Amino acid sequence: MTREGNNRVNSPVRLISAKGPSRHPGSILMIMLLGVMFWHLFILTPEIVWAGPPFITDDPDPGEYRHWELDVAAQFRHGSDGDSSTLPHLELNYVLLPDVQIHLVLPLMYVKPDGASAQYGYGDTELGVKFRFLSETDYRPQVAVFPLIELPTGDSDRGLGSGRTHYFLPVWLQKSLGPWTTYGGAGYWINPGDGNKDWWQFGWVLERDMNKTLTLGVEIYYRTADADAGRDATGYAAGALINITENHHLLLSLGQDINGRDDLAGYIGYQFAFGPPKKEPSSLAANRHHLTNPHSPAKP
Repeated sequence: MTREGNNRVNSPVRLISAKGPSRHPGSILMIMLLGVMFWHLFILTPEIVWAGPPFITDDPDPGEYRHWELDVAAQFRHGSDGDSSTLPHLELNYVLLPDVQIHLVLPLMYVKPDGASAQYGYGDTELGVKFRFLSETDYRPQVAVFPLIELPTGDSDRGLGSGRTHYFLPVWLQKSLGPWTTYGGAGYWINPGDGNKDWWQFGWVLERDMNKTLTLGVEIYYRTADADAGRDATGYAAGALINITENHHLLLSLGQDINGRDDLAGYIGYQFAFGPPKKEPSSLAANRHHLTNPHSPAKP
């Protein structure tokens, strides 16, 4: 979901300086990640589940009161049963009340099942409300619930939607220490449909602010089978948040299942964050709202 919401002071991205190519490890990693992401941009998967861009795992931070986040992104997966992607999807988040964020995802879907023709059109709409009921202290993590509902607005006959209403009931935790932030949790999917079964999703992320421009993160996740003939899956991803300016951001991730059916999964998105002017400066540690979301990369 939301990946910004912080008050960090950002500077333009500069991977190459006037003195020649940067030798900063974060810059080298970013160049490699960007290259792989764009190379695979159109290797796309069926059944997308939104999460915290650019990861499957979300965080409990709703962001700043009365602030908006607008994400335009593509989330793609390549698996043994076919390819799919959002091309693009629009994600909108708004902090309606302190500690309460409302969430909306409107996707255009591309699907190419194995052995069948490709389809493109509007997919299932996602709505959610994030409620943080514990704030972070020196000794306690912040904690939130983030119930989601996926409405069957896509054409299920063309593979662009599930044809059923699905619900996700997660709990997310987060703790920060200096430039490091770790967050994660678990949730239960209510997954109606012939041959389907309800399933659990678990995930954890570790992030580090490399500088004011770049944040890097790694994720590991586990999900139980979502169908009678399905199987559990464990996977990982690496991601980055590039702060182009204070209000404009680029979000990236790339990963795969270790023992599941997805060979490749990724996310690339642009985020515009805006809201009322800040009344007073505040620290990065107190206000950071890390990688995000979306809602996710992906249902098995």
